[in-house]
Amino acid sequence: MSEERPPLRIVISDPRAGDRVVRVKVKGVEDIEYTDDMRKTKESDRRRLPIARVSRKLYEELNLGEVGVLTLRFTTPDGKKVKVPFKAEVKEGLEDNVVEVNMELLGEAAGELETEADAFRAKSWQIAVPDDVHVKLAGLEIGDVFDGGLIGMPGLKFKIRGGTDATGIPMHPGVPGSGRYKVLLAGPPGFHPRERGERRRKSVRGRMIPDPRGERRKTALAQLNIVIHYGDKEE
Repeated sequence: MSEERPPLRIVISDPRAGDRVVRVKVKGVEDIEYTDDMRKTKESDRRRLPIARVSRKLYEELNLGEVGVLTLRFTTPDGKKVKVPFKAEVKEGLEDNVVEVNMELLGEAAGELETEADAFRAKSWQIAVPDDVHVKLAGLEIGDVFDGGLIGMPGLKFKIRGGTDATGIPMHPGVPGSGRYKVLLAGPPGFHPRERGERRRKSVRGRMIPDPRGERRKTALAQLNIVIHYGDKEE
């Protein structure tokens, strides 16, 4: 039996995230949902973002109302930096610089049940999507804009920026279709010249998202890069 093809990983970028960082106290609690599809492991990405409860003041200070995705950056007891994206929810009456997350998740991420972290509006995060969503994305191309409801983020628009397959071969905006081709390149994606005027024939994928049902595991599209589309002037 052939190996199951892993779900498509989508990397989302927010060009309006900014650089504001707030130091917060993070508390682990038992009454916040934490399911297997919210876990990130070595084998798979999250299908849904875990939940973090924040005060209204912090929600507004970090301008989370536009997108609602918060990153917490922890330092583990051994000094390792760990970043976890969350779907932010306001809890009325919560202390201003306190964030509540699931107790089990906090233990996995920070090795503590209560700790401090840097909180900021997420600049980028990633989720995995099932094949039925991948099929609905099939046929779209680099530069196309689609509705965020398709990936569980209604009210937002996303523009496709590129992607790579399981072997690291990138999608190229100048190549039609969804297959793999060898083309002469003078620059990225696919080739980074070391000398001025240098060109090389390299393998790239076409600019179109393929239907996953027709792809082989070893050469399937593995990652799609998208950006929140606020308007062309911001991209």
